[in-house]
Amino acid sequence: MDVVSSYVRLTKRSGANYFGLCPFHSEKTPSFSVSPDRQSYHCFGCGKGGGVIGFIMEIENLSFPEAVEFLAKRANMKLPEEVNDRESKKRARMLALNRDAARWFYEQLHTPQAQLARAYMEKRRIGAVTAKNFGLGYAPNEWRMLMDAMKEKGYTEQELFEAGLIRRREKSTYDTFRNRLMFPVIDVRGNVIGFSGRILDDDEPKYMNSPDTLVFDKGRNLFALNLAKKSKSGYIILSEGNIDVVSLHQAGFDSAVASLGTSLTPEQARLISRYTGEVIIAYDGDGAGIKASQRAIGILEKLDLKVRVLRMSGAKDPDELIRTRGPEAFRALLEASENQVDYRLRTIAAKYVLDSPEQKYEYLKEAYGVVARLPDQAQRDLYASRLAEQVGVKEDAVRGDVEKTRVQLIRRARSNENRAAARPERPAAAQGRKLYFDDPRAAAAEQGLIRLLFLDAGYARGQPLPEPGEFSSPELRHIYEALRERIERHAPINLSLLSETLSREEIDLLVQLDQEPVNLSNGEQAMADYISIIHDRYTERQSAAEQQPASDGLLAIRDKYRLTKAYK
Repeated sequence: MDVVSSYVRLTKRSGANYFGLCPFHSEKTPSFSVSPDRQSYHCFGCGKGGGVIGFIMEIENLSFPEAVEFLAKRANMKLPEEVNDRESKKRARMLALNRDAARWFYEQLHTPQAQLARAYMEKRRIGAVTAKNFGLGYAPNEWRMLMDAMKEKGYTEQELFEAGLIRRREKSTYDTFRNRLMFPVIDVRGNVIGFSGRILDDDEPKYMNSPDTLVFDKGRNLFALNLAKKSKSGYIILSEGNIDVVSLHQAGFDSAVASLGTSLTPEQARLISRYTGEVIIAYDGDGAGIKASQRAIGILEKLDLKVRVLRMSGAKDPDELIRTRGPEAFRALLEASENQVDYRLRTIAAKYVLDSPEQKYEYLKEAYGVVARLPDQAQRDLYASRLAEQVGVKEDAVRGDVEKTRVQLIRRARSNENRAAARPERPAAAQGRKLYFDDPRAAAAEQGLIRLLFLDAGYARGQPLPEPGEFSSPELRHIYEALRERIERHAPINLSLLSETLSREEIDLLVQLDQEPVNLSNGEQAMADYISIIHDRYTERQSAAEQQPASDGLLAIRDKYRLTKAYK
């Protein structure tokens, strides 16, 4: 409860569980459940679940040992210095490689061949102090210069490839970034996790980001959040590009961040919400910027963030505005930024000619959709009054239409909720990765066996457990193997410890099985029944396989047209 509450506002209680809005997917109705008794969490919307270590692994994008270390520091506990974990060591090695590459790029910025990069920085008025604060660097216009330098430090080509620093094409291997001004991407813990490079000639693409790697996911990170999180401004400025962010920080606006080559994602919005309650969108003033602003508003408002939108005027982006008119001009726009409702209404109004009665009517219909969604009656009345004055219509008529629209929206939302409620309450697996079982009867017994062993390992005593190879489902087999291994060596069983062995998807599935109602008063008989069914179904599958025609052509036809149905 303590750990989850630092990320999720748990406001609703139902029985022994607490509910809040899921931090892993966007929703308006709380479906994220935390059980203090079971020490677990589970989302009935997206299917994610687990223990405290699994939660930190998921929300902080960490490996098991890193999540344990994270929680140990949080609790002021010491850990053994040596952690024997292959993935953790691989991540540490990649972070070390990224750090060394960032230092090398920074050193290259001060060499004679980086003249073009320094000229670009001078044109953009990026000073030496700012360049050092951001760790800006230069990727020379050479094919293997970074690769050779990192090899001298002991890194392999495979490590460079997995970190996204080199590419392979047929028999050639070459540096990913060439002739670019380099921006290291640094996470909130201070690790260099990737890079963004701005081309210095007319080549394409203008910006290039590191590919997703073991340590970098561009949809889950923000450029310069490591610096912006320290700001005392009380808000985050969300801009489009790295250069905008660098210019804003240099001008004193130290809370600016940017997404990394993508539109704002829900994961990035949730990351922002950990550090502020207010966001000011400062995207470019062109059509693409307006469209991106509208999309960002929809994502941010779902997290109860106060959203304002800066109206860019006199320049195409924050960088140009600051260079041509100075920081005070940007500050004036910042102070005059609109709340998201005013911005939306103004954007809608720009689409219509309000001198025309037909156009007025179309404008009002679209504007009602914005105003009707406001939760506060006083707010709706205020904006209804403004709309009435704007188009020259009686205020009572506009208010009535707003409330009618609101009733329609509520009915539609309730209808969607009722349809959702009519579906199975708990999916067999997380949405987006549904499990399909070739042998539903065997899978039902396998799930029942896993559920009993997870609840009470004592059921394993007194009767021989089935072999893992008898399981029909690979996913269920792997969960069973992990449980059986811990039972055989009398090790404790809980979700946090199993997170070291099982994948996140398998932990999600195990939590969902744990949520199913079970009567333990007849547990021993149920256990025997499950084992019997697993044995019988395995024998039947083996017999059927022996009788199956050996023709490859017939097998191919069978596999192509075989129907499987989801087990529920």
